[in-house]
Amino acid sequence: MEDDLLQKTIGEAARTAREGLGLTQAQVAQKAGMSAQVYGRIERGGMMPSVPALRRLAVALGVSPAVLLDMSPREVPATDKDLSPETRKAVGLLRTWPESKVAVGCGLLRVLDAAPMRDE
Repeated sequence: MEDDLLQKTIGEAARTAREGLGLTQAQVAQKAGMSAQVYGRIERGGMMPSVPALRRLAVALGVSPAVLLDMSPREVPATDKDLSPETRKAVGLLRTWPESKVAVGCGLLRVLDAAPMRDE
């Protein structure tokens, strides 16, 4: 994603989250530890926040940084350390599939889940 588009995306997501909370720009800026002018520029898409500032904004707005970056669940890496290596491989493969293929795969998994297991 180009930087200009990313700046606008972050700003729009921040505005949407802020309005959903019923907060003013000044209130969010204060919670995020930045000036209202800087926050306003970020929200208008005129400034790219630093990584620490993005994190503070996410905390202040009660959203994941992935929300501010408009990342789909498929783009966000799995963080569940309890998954087995084989499960992690399967999840990684699923992330590359289009939705239509995922739907077929889920149907297959339901059939396998319902089938009785035989001893090997």
